[in-house]
Amino acid sequence: MFRQHIARQARLFSTTPIARKSPAEVIKDAAKAVDKTISGAAVKGIEKGEQAAETVKQAIPENTGQAKGQANEVAGQAKGKANELAGEAKGKAAELQGEANKKL
Repeated sequence: MFRQHIARQARLFSTTPIARKSPAEVIKDAAKAVDKTISGAAVKGIEKGEQAAETVKQAIPENTGQAKGQANEVAGQAKGKANELAGEAKGKAAELQGEANKKL
């Protein structure tokens, strides 16, 4: 009788881990994976927003004097380009006029 009692208890003792997950554990693991993916994408979006905000801060002048200076600089560049193009147009017109006079 003593021997049967030991044999029965020996069969109940197990050292192997459970290989299967319960449905609840599978769902939790899937939810964690989805959460990691979504949070990773959200973090990337936030970082891009911070970079864009920093770029805008650097591009915007800090005071009105600086803004006027930048505006005058851009206006000067535009006037210079316009004068350059006008000079080229006058030169091209004179060249075409010369060619027209040669043909007559």
